[in-house]
Amino acid sequence: MKKTLAIVLCLTALVLIISAVATGINLIFISMRPETISVLNVMMGDIVLIPLLLALAKICFNKGRKMLEIRSNTRVSKEETL
Repeated sequence: MKKTLAIVLCLTALVLIISAVATGINLIFISMRPETISVLNVMMGDIVLIPLLLALAKICFNKGRKMLEIRSNTRVSKEETL
C-alpha cells in the first residue's frame, strides 16, 4: 500500500510540474496581448501560481521518494537477518 502511495505521489509531482510548465507557456502567450486589467490580473495570478505548483511538486516528489527508499531499505534489512 505504501509503495502505491509513493508512486502516486511521484506521479502527482510530475503532473504538477507539467502544469507549471503549461502555466509558464500560458504566461508567455498572455504577455503578447494588449494590456488590460484582466490580462494583468491573469499575469499576477500566474506569477504566484507557478512557484506554488513547483513547491508542491517538490514536496510530493521528496515524500514519495522517501517512502520508496524506506520500502526498499526494510526489504534489504529483512533479507540480511535471514
